[in-house]
Amino acid sequence: MSDRAEAAPGAESEVALVERFLDALWMERGLSENTLSAYRADLLATVRWLAQTRARGLAAVQAEDLMDLLAARAASGNSPRSAARLLSTLRRFYAYLRREGLIGEDPTARLDAPKLGRPLPKALTEGEVEALLAAPDTDDPVGLRDRAMLEVLYATGLRVSELVGLTPAQVNLRQAVVRVVGKGSKERLVPLGEEAVGWLERYLREGRAALLGGVACDALFPSRRRRAMTRQTFWHTVKRHALTAGIRKSLSPHTLRHSFATHLLNHGADLRVVQMLLGHSDLSTTQIYTYIAKVRLKGLHARHHPRG
Repeated sequence: MSDRAEAAPGAESEVALVERFLDALWMERGLSENTLSAYRADLLATVRWLAQTRARGLAAVQAEDLMDLLAARAASGNSPRSAARLLSTLRRFYAYLRREGLIGEDPTARLDAPKLGRPLPKALTEGEVEALLAAPDTDDPVGLRDRAMLEVLYATGLRVSELVGLTPAQVNLRQAVVRVVGKGSKERLVPLGEEAVGWLERYLREGRAALLGGVACDALFPSRRRRAMTRQTFWHTVKRHALTAGIRKSLSPHTLRHSFATHLLNHGADLRVVQMLLGHSDLSTTQIYTYIAKVRLKGLHARHHPRG
């Protein structure tokens, strides 16, 4: 490793180096704040570990240091997926340092990613989705908002961050489409469907103004505090309505997104159409849903075919 690499941590603080990398990443790729926050958390955790165990900065590490870090994370109970994400973050970071001339060799070059199983996204059955959609009390403005949000989420397959970030200007009820700004600031138009349009119209007519009480807010779905809802608030809302609906299976913030994709494929939708609707840049990301659909079809065949 070069003398310049050894001296780099003294030239600027570790935090400043991380922020400089994140700024460059944002400029190059337009990543979301959530993604950048995850990179920041991984790198600052690495800074703390190095300071406690190696007394050196990020630019001075060797491959053996990072191997020990990954081993320590595994010993503390972190999953292989968490380790893979950390390694991905480190690879991007050290590629940036090498490009900037701050290191001579990439310490991640000899590191292998941990082997991952193939996690299947968890989807609800169509009956469970119907029960979840019907759970909010639509005689109340908050319940009407929740019903509209759930209907839009299931009709479009949006990411939760995309849903809570919607503004009224992004929704065209006449054409029944929503304009979504997804990862990498990429825009896509997603159809809403009659049910979602109907609930949105009712919510805009009867619920939104009552929630805002005259306060100006750009969010299509404001919180009780009359400002944009957070992903965490919406997630707690989904879990509460799932309990009301009698749904006991484990849910994730993207359960309705996964259900949207799986149900489309179950009903014969083309994989590339689903890819476009979800905003996936790579078709391989969408292909996991075809596996889920095939598993479901096999189960149906086994239960209902006389020779199943």
